[in-house]
Amino acid sequence: MEMPELLAPAGDITRAKFALLYGADAIYFGGSDFGLRANAKNFSRDEIIEITEYAHSLCKKVYVTVNIIFHNDNLKQLDEYLRFLDRCNIDGIIASDIIVVKRMKDLNLKPIVVLSTQNSTLNVGAVRFWQNLGVKRIVLARESSRENIKEIIDQTGVEIETFIHGAMCTSISGKCVLSNYLTNRDANRGGCVQACRWCYKVANNPDFTMMSKDLNMVSHIKDMIDLGISSFKIEGRMRSIYYIATVTLCYRRIIDAILNDSLTSDEELYYLNVLNRCANRDSAAQFYDTDPTADDEYWDGRNEKTNQDFVGLVQDYDNGMAIIEERNYLKVGDVVQFFGPNTETFDYHIHKMYDENDNEIDVANHPGMIIKLPLDQKINKWDMVRIKTFDK
Repeated sequence: MEMPELLAPAGDITRAKFALLYGADAIYFGGSDFGLRANAKNFSRDEIIEITEYAHSLCKKVYVTVNIIFHNDNLKQLDEYLRFLDRCNIDGIIASDIIVVKRMKDLNLKPIVVLSTQNSTLNVGAVRFWQNLGVKRIVLARESSRENIKEIIDQTGVEIETFIHGAMCTSISGKCVLSNYLTNRDANRGGCVQACRWCYKVANNPDFTMMSKDLNMVSHIKDMIDLGISSFKIEGRMRSIYYIATVTLCYRRIIDAILNDSLTSDEELYYLNVLNRCANRDSAAQFYDTDPTADDEYWDGRNEKTNQDFVGLVQDYDNGMAIIEERNYLKVGDVVQFFGPNTETFDYHIHKMYDENDNEIDVANHPGMIIKLPLDQKINKWDMVRIKTFDK
């Protein structure tokens, strides 16, 4: 089995660094122009340069989204922006509009072109069409089945990227006009208001929704590796550092354990539980092994289980004392888990807790305050602390 790339989202430079630190082989993000996440903070040009240099120093890759559907007024600055990205030495751009593919080829630029899922590619003929235009990798539509994926890989040999975790689009991989119709904000130009997640009053039901549950491919990762998928993509450029770190690390450890032939059913269940707890919505494998049913969508309202599991970010470890920036309510008596990219997850029962001035305290209830926990086991800066909800 070959090692697939683990590709994580980055909404800003901080989240990018956490994604890389917690096991991503590559990150993807949007700049201030031509991306489909207009509501994200996105990256300035200086930040694109900075994060590309940082990722390359770790021997990891960077992909930048240039994936809106272009209108005439968007074209004026396109060539200049593509040349800028080329000078930054990014590894690839993610595009959906054929004009971007053509300009990359005409300008003879170095980054590979990755065809966005926004293009809804689902068949061998379409893949060959884009191959002939110079596209090196294709992000298949989220509606692809296992059989679709296998046939495309076997018959074309193109690099295939598929989503393995995160939100689904109610429309076919982003072909939605509902946002534009209701709010005049164009989903295909970065303005989606996620109207599919609103509650609508239909037939005296004030809680009608039409959104899909999230995607979760934990139980299919080995099969997807066997198929020869080149890149496993996590959705979530607007998610928190806790979400990005947790999801990335879970899949990193799942993939590594599969390649080492050491993943147990108990470990798989643990990762599945952690991932389901980390997100606010239920999840399913969606289209991979069967067509989704009504159980894979929300029709009659939804229960998004917001929690406060993320309680701290490790700032330092000194002389048997963990120094932690508190993020959510924490008290003596709580059982927490420490985890990190170079730290095996372990449980810790809080018997004593101190503030930054070494005063003993019972409760930490001011987000951002510095607390200290006596700890025999060494931990690392940027490890995280969460309330224990599942046994490792």
